[in-house]
Amino acid sequence: MTTSKHIAIIGAGMAGVACARTLLQAGHRVTVFEKSQGLGGRMSTRQSAFGTFDHGAQYFTVRDARFAKVLTLTPALCRPWSANTVRVLDSHGRVAAAGLPGRDPHWVPTPGMNALVGHWAQPLAAGAMVELQTKVTAIEPDALHKKQWQLRTSGAGDSSHVFSGFDAVVLAIPGPQAELLLKSNSRFASLAGKVAKSTVAPCWTLMLAFPQAVQPGLTTLGPQWNAARSTHHRIAWLARESSKPGRGAVERWTVQASAAWSQEHLQDDPARVTAKLIKAFSEVTGIRAEPAHAHAHRWLYAKTEKPLGVSHLWDNKLGIGVCGDWCLGHRVEDAFVSGLELALKIA
Repeated sequence: MTTSKHIAIIGAGMAGVACARTLLQAGHRVTVFEKSQGLGGRMSTRQSAFGTFDHGAQYFTVRDARFAKVLTLTPALCRPWSANTVRVLDSHGRVAAAGLPGRDPHWVPTPGMNALVGHWAQPLAAGAMVELQTKVTAIEPDALHKKQWQLRTSGAGDSSHVFSGFDAVVLAIPGPQAELLLKSNSRFASLAGKVAKSTVAPCWTLMLAFPQAVQPGLTTLGPQWNAARSTHHRIAWLARESSKPGRGAVERWTVQASAAWSQEHLQDDPARVTAKLIKAFSEVTGIRAEPAHAHAHRWLYAKTEKPLGVSHLWDNKLGIGVCGDWCLGHRVEDAFVSGLELALKIA
């Protein structure tokens, strides 16, 4: 019989929630810490006056049998997205390849990408096991029980708190953030060194809305395709949000900058980034209309460039583990598999 443990999980994205659910089902206690206001991590959905934007992960694929099985438990939550994806060349929007044959089907949760993680996290939220707007700043030996761990945290309004009594700690956050947190304790040096072998690129994301397209006789602006991988030096991906199932009708686009351009302009003012990406967007799509809504979001850690090569890291002696999509790749299902396999290792 497995002895019940109290496990802290840092990060409430797909990996963290998959790990927490599995541990909870195995009979353990969990507390999830998330620095943001909501769940989902890079499976985030941004609200606006004109509708939502999936400004992080755009869709997911299903290759792993375990991921496929758990999705069948909520068949109405996720729907296929016939994105009509193309590849566009240069700054004139020329289509180099349509349909991109052989690609995996695209799936999207409804009404937004964050809906899947939010649904899976319901038992955690209902049990008061989630601490939002709580950033973990240090992992230390418990002040009263040296074989356990305590977490120092900061929150809204410069508040601080110490959570104690954890038998194990899971870091389900981007590799660079995990490395930084592990470096706060010399006992984690070996784990930090392993995490450092992976690399994750940043990404500037632009969200645009064109409500003027919702008029009699005019259903969309610009190209006939709904998503594109681009070779434009500024843009790597574009998607018509309003083409996704379960979204609103207002014409909306999410534009993700290339890793190289994002890195080069990492510290730029958001207004300057917005202007540059709008110009590139108009070049690729031919849409010259003025957007009613334009907002840029910077992801410091977006797409894995060099994965760790294993699904997770776990130090049984210390009771410290690490998981995330960046362990295996950059897909949503990579995050799920990573969190699941770490939980199974702990349980």
